[in-house]
Amino acid sequence: MGKSTLVNRLVGRKVAIVTPKPQTTRRRLLGILSGLDAQVIFIDTPGVHEAARLINRRMVEAARRALAEGDVLMGVVEAGPELDRRDRAFIAEMNTIARPRILAVNKIDLLGRERMLPMLEQCREAAPDAEIVPVSALTGENVAELLNTIKNLLPEGPPLMPEDEYTDQSERMLAGEIIREKLFLKVHEEIPFTSAVRVEQFVEEPERKLIRISALIVVERDSHKAIVIGAGGRMVKEIGTAARLELEEILGSKVFLELHVKVDPHWTRNLRKLEEMGIGT
Repeated sequence: MGKSTLVNRLVGRKVAIVTPKPQTTRRRLLGILSGLDAQVIFIDTPGVHEAARLINRRMVEAARRALAEGDVLMGVVEAGPELDRRDRAFIAEMNTIARPRILAVNKIDLLGRERMLPMLEQCREAAPDAEIVPVSALTGENVAELLNTIKNLLPEGPPLMPEDEYTDQSERMLAGEIIREKLFLKVHEEIPFTSAVRVEQFVEEPERKLIRISALIVVERDSHKAIVIGAGGRMVKEIGTAARLELEEILGSKVFLELHVKVDPHWTRNLRKLEEMGIGT
């Protein structure tokens, strides 16, 4: 649906990783926009989806807990000819929450407003008390209008976060997420959904303007490990290079990144291990 892309666009910085694969966001995180007229704190959550496996149930539980936190509730659906069954179920759940609500209809750049008029009308019928705002997180079209709508619905109050911060994630957490993003983008099929990244070491060497990062990619099967490593280690090297280059840009420092791959069968079904990975937190 482009939810994390939209949060990044609204904040003006990369706070959430973005891939074409569903359920990329696995934990609650904050994006912070501090301006002259307002401070807006965005709570990005895993998407609400049908969850059969424990890992998915943890993610959906985290999303539903976050619904109780904000002053304004914003849902995101994808532009199309009409609302589908999952969108309608999500909107129905939004309607039960007594709070100002916004429904952002994303990806209008792919469809065009004329072709999505029936969907916009369905959105107004399904969420009569919500502000309906069509946007494109990718191009930025109408995002300023969405931000103004959010600000107009927020209550007045003092800033809640330091004005020089744009996320609540530590640099160590961000490093793990960037590595996972590159893993998701490089490796296909079912492997990303049964893989995770844990940063084992994050050491700053200011005198050398260097950060040493060691991370572990966890997969469920030996066959998945072979794919992630690739012939002659080519795939894991590509993942590491892409992650390192982006981390150097974000952290403003040279990065030495070391990646290892480990098989841990059924880790996605183990509550303790899911907690260790921060999934659903």
